[in-house]
Amino acid sequence: MSAAEGTAGSARDTLGAGTLSAGTIGGILSPGDAQAAARVLGRVDGCAVEPTAAISGAIWSCLAEPGDGVAGLFRTVFGAERALGLLTLSADQIRSRLRDAHVAEAANVDVDAALRRWVGRLTEARVRAAIRAARSVGAQLLVPGDESWPAGYADLGPHAPAALWVRGDPARLTAEPGVAIVGSRASSGYGEQVALELGDGLASRGIAVHSGGAYGIDGSAHRAALAAEGSTVAVMAGGVDRFYPAGHSELLARVVDRGAVVAEVPCGTSPSRWRFLQRNRLLAAGTGATVVVEAGERSGALNTATHARGLGRPLGAVPGPITSPSSAGCHRLLGEPEVRLIGGVHDVVGLLRPALDTGGADHLGTGEGRLHPVEVRVLDALSPRRPRTEAEVALSAGLGESEARATLAVLELTGRARERDRGWVAVV
Repeated sequence: MSAAEGTAGSARDTLGAGTLSAGTIGGILSPGDAQAAARVLGRVDGCAVEPTAAISGAIWSCLAEPGDGVAGLFRTVFGAERALGLLTLSADQIRSRLRDAHVAEAANVDVDAALRRWVGRLTEARVRAAIRAARSVGAQLLVPGDESWPAGYADLGPHAPAALWVRGDPARLTAEPGVAIVGSRASSGYGEQVALELGDGLASRGIAVHSGGAYGIDGSAHRAALAAEGSTVAVMAGGVDRFYPAGHSELLARVVDRGAVVAEVPCGTSPSRWRFLQRNRLLAAGTGATVVVEAGERSGALNTATHARGLGRPLGAVPGPITSPSSAGCHRLLGEPEVRLIGGVHDVVGLLRPALDTGGADHLGTGEGRLHPVEVRVLDALSPRRPRTEAEVALSAGLGESEARATLAVLELTGRARERDRGWVAVV
C-alpha cells in the first residue's frame, strides 16, 4: 500500500466506517442537516449561496487553520462542497483531479501533508459543536458570494478565509468604506489620544473603524467610533463566542450592538499567536487603508502593515517622540517611500481617497525572533506546565504528526521546547 493510500485509509478509519459517503457533505452532515444548520446561522431564504455550499464553508473553517493555502486552492478550483468530497480520495487521486482541472502548480501541492493536517479535525462532533456555540450567541455565517462578504478578501487568493462567523450586523463589513486602525497593546497616553482622535474623526465622516479588539490602540479606536455613533468592526483571532481579551467583554458587546465582531475560526476556537498573525491579513484585506498609530520594533501591528503593503493597500503611520520605544516601529515604517505620514484624520481620509473614488511572507516576525509559521503554530500548541504528546500537539496545531515531530525537534534545538517523560512543554 502506498503512503498516499495509507493517508486516505487513516482518514476513513478516524472518521468511522460509512461516514465518508456520497450522500453527506464531507462525511459530516446530510443535506437536510446542512439546511437546518444554515437556518440556525442566519442563512435565510434568498441568500445568494445555497445552504449546502454555505455549510461546506463552515466545515472548512473547522478543518483548516487560517491561511491554509492548500485548502484555499481546493476551494478555489472545486468549490467548497466539492472540495470536501476530495477528502474521500487518496492523495494520488486528488493530484490527478488537480491535473485534470489544469492547475499549474498541481505537482507542487503537498497533498499528503494537507490530509495529515486535516484528518484529526474532520469530525461531526467538531462541526456540530461549532454550530451549537454559534447559535448560543446568535452568530451568523458569511461565505464568499454573500452580499456582505468583503470584496477585498479576493486579493488574498488561496489564503482567503472559507467563512466568517459574525456577531452583530454583517452588513457593517461592507456598508461603509473602512480603515484599519492598529497599534501596540502596551500603548502610551499619546498613542491612545491619537487613536481616539482618528477613530472619532473617521466615524464622524461615515468611515468604519476596523481593529482587533485588543487593549491599547485597538480599544481606543473602537471606543472613539462608538462614542461618535459610527460603525466599527472588531476582527478576532479566536471564536466570537468568547470575547478576547476578557477585560474587553463589555466593549466588544457594544461593538456587536453598533457594528460587528467577526472571526474566520469557528466558535470554540482559542486565540493563539499564529491566529493573531493570520487575523491581521483580514484587517488589511478587508479595508481600504491601514494606519499604524503606535508600534514598537516587534509589535504585531507591523505584521498588519506587512500584509497591507503586500496587498497594495495604502499604508500610513503616526510619528511619535524620537525617544519613545513605543513609536520605533512607526518611525521605521515612515522611512519607506510608500508609507504616508499621518498627522491627523485629514491625512487618513487622503490615504483612503483612491478607495473612495473607485467605490505573505515565508517567515513572519514575532516577539521571539523570526519563526517559520509552522513553528509558531507548534509553540501555540504547547504549554509551559502541562506536557503534551506529539499527537496532541499535531491535532492542536493542525499538522500531521510527522511534521509536528520534526518541528518540535527544531524548537528543542533552538531552546524553545523541551521533551519530558510525559510529553513536550514550551520553554519560557
